[in-house]
Amino acid sequence: MSGKDFVEKDYYKVLGVPKDASTAEIKKAYRKLAREFHPDANKGDKAAEERFKEISEANDVLADPKRRKEYDEARALFANGGFRGGAGGNFGGFDLGDLFGGAQTGSGGGFGGGIGDVFGGLFNRGGRTTTQPRRGADVESEVTLSFVEAVEGATVPIRMTSQAACKACAGTGAKAGTTPRVCPTCVGTGHVSRGQGTFALSEPCRDCKGRGLIVDDPCEVCHGSGRATSARTMQVRIPAGVSDDQRIRLKGKGAQGERGGQPGDLYVTVHVQPHPVFGRKGDNLTVTVPVSFPEAALGGEIRVPTLNGQPVTLRIPPGTANGRTMRARGKGAVRKDGTRGDLLVTVEVAVPSELPGEAQDLLEKYREATAADDPRAALFKAAEED
Repeated sequence: MSGKDFVEKDYYKVLGVPKDASTAEIKKAYRKLAREFHPDANKGDKAAEERFKEISEANDVLADPKRRKEYDEARALFANGGFRGGAGGNFGGFDLGDLFGGAQTGSGGGFGGGIGDVFGGLFNRGGRTTTQPRRGADVESEVTLSFVEAVEGATVPIRMTSQAACKACAGTGAKAGTTPRVCPTCVGTGHVSRGQGTFALSEPCRDCKGRGLIVDDPCEVCHGSGRATSARTMQVRIPAGVSDDQRIRLKGKGAQGERGGQPGDLYVTVHVQPHPVFGRKGDNLTVTVPVSFPEAALGGEIRVPTLNGQPVTLRIPPGTANGRTMRARGKGAVRKDGTRGDLLVTVEVAVPSELPGEAQDLLEKYREATAADDPRAALFKAAEED
């Protein structure tokens, strides 16, 4: 991608977010679009693959506060006529393709030497600049866990697509069997200085496009850039107790850095499938247990299932009302400190659809014996007072 494309392409429009969008809003928009256009979900669809690359490119810039600031400043500079544009992308005597060093972008890539390197070192007092290591981009991924895996923790495979050093040329950009040579113009620094009165103007070397090296015989895979899209599968340990839509940071597991820079981080968004019996409330698990009318009225002991399969016994006190919640301590989800939350057991009085003859007769006698007790009397009294 050329420097002219960089300042003219609207990454906010690519992600469908406003220019004042927060980092969280940008991440959310990226994750939504990435799921829709990911190559794994659109196998063989070249248009979707290109769209995915465009989305990843936009996220690489806007999700990084430093790169986003550089991008906004660069676009504002050129939009306000900071450099007058000429034919062929020539601005004020500078060719943008040379200024930006033919920077390549992509998922996990970044901008060659970076727009900040161009403007940050534009003026100096004759000082020589060198190409600095660049940290690898952060990578976003998602994983879906079962309810049990989320509570207990799990090791899962995650497939990642990002920019990395080209394997065919080991990141040199040169064809196998050849090596790049040090640029004789800038002597490997990637920048040259020329006098401008009191100051010296430092700009990326036009001969090597700011790389400090010249590739005479480019690699056929990366075409001399030294970077290529890399897909890899890694085993990731998801800690116990994660919740639905939780975002986990794995330091150093993102895209590889450039020129010896540190790798970026991997951010994994976890999606948890529902369980047919148990629910989740923070560190506690929840379950609804049916009890019979005699158990609720007279009290007794009931067995309650737990997530690990070993039931616990709870005592139901006499006169337990429908919907009452009791607690089985230590039977919930794993907390960060390794302890467990509780299992919250909600009682639901089960009403039989049919009664055998003897049971029906006894229940009729019970109704006669309690006919004087109106459970709705307090309700009507409160309604009248209001």
